Amino acid sequence: MDDELNVTYITLDGYVDVHKYRYLYFLIMLTAYILIICCNFTIVCLIWIHKNLHEPMYIFIAALLLNSVVFSSALYPKLLIDFLSEQQIISYPACLLQYFLFYSLSSSEFLLLAAMAYDRYVSICKPLQYPNIMRKTTVSIFLFLAWLVPACQTAVAVMLNSNTKLCNLTLKGIFCNNSIYSLHCVTSRALSIFGIFGLVDIGLLPFLFILFTYTRILVISYRSFSNVRTKAAQTCLPHLLVLISFSCLCAYDIIIARLGSDFPKTARLIMTLQAVLYHPLFNPIIYGLKMKEISKHLKKLFYQAKVI
Repeated sequence: MDDELNVTYITLDGYVDVHKYRYLYFLIMLTAYILIICCNFTIVCLIWIHKNLHEPMYIFIAALLLNSVVFSSALYPKLLIDFLSEQQIISYPACLLQYFLFYSLSSSEFLLLAAMAYDRYVSICKPLQYPNIMRKTTVSIFLFLAWLVPACQTAVAVMLNSNTKLCNLTLKGIFCNNSIYSLHCVTSRALSIFGIFGLVDIGLLPFLFILFTYTRILVISYRSFSNVRTKAAQTCLPHLLVLISFSCLCAYDIIIARLGSDFPKTARLIMTLQAVLYHPLFNPIIYGLKMKEISKHLKKLFYQAKVI
């Protein structure tokens, strides 16, 4: 406890040999952060500039990529500071803010993927009704709810956490996620119930909705002409790859919270770094390579750069 400011500081104990490899860690994470910002913003700018990309599917992709940038910006600056610091600590209010951003933005990704799945379902299964259903107003409402609902639910969890007494000031992680529950003196029943509700509400239900939607697309496209099957494969495969990648990382986060100290420290660090490293980079690479129209504009951009 800091007597002068009366602020509780948490020690982040998830680092392995940070004093020995601090500059290597810093260089890797700084490079990754720059790549995340450049790759995601390149595709967002392409979608913004080209009018033929001003469609619901591409707007949702842009929102997903912007979400990845904000998600990374909530974690990377603090990680970079910690790698160069003698002590890896964080104040409890800042820890709760990091927790809020981590889970709010992660949940938003699930809801954005659900909105994209619905958009693909209407486009492929109800093409004649698509312009009437997926209007600008509908897209705006989906985007608004995708960020508002998780933010409200996570804010409640943060308030419950802020009123819980701490007995342990050492966090077994490199940033504040579900591991903060190990700091509490007593396991809060209200937090546990609300956590399960949040997991079902903005995790499991969107995931099941996405699976159901893509199953329906698969069944309908299988019965249709070859051009419909091709369209379904081209537009749905990238979304499914992103969903699988993100679901694996979410499953890891839940497993870590359950296993706690039983999980080896080095394995925990490697898995945590994968969560913050490759997924924010995975999204723009998949959408840049697999989405035909985006790929076409990317090739033009690189060709112009070579000519210059």
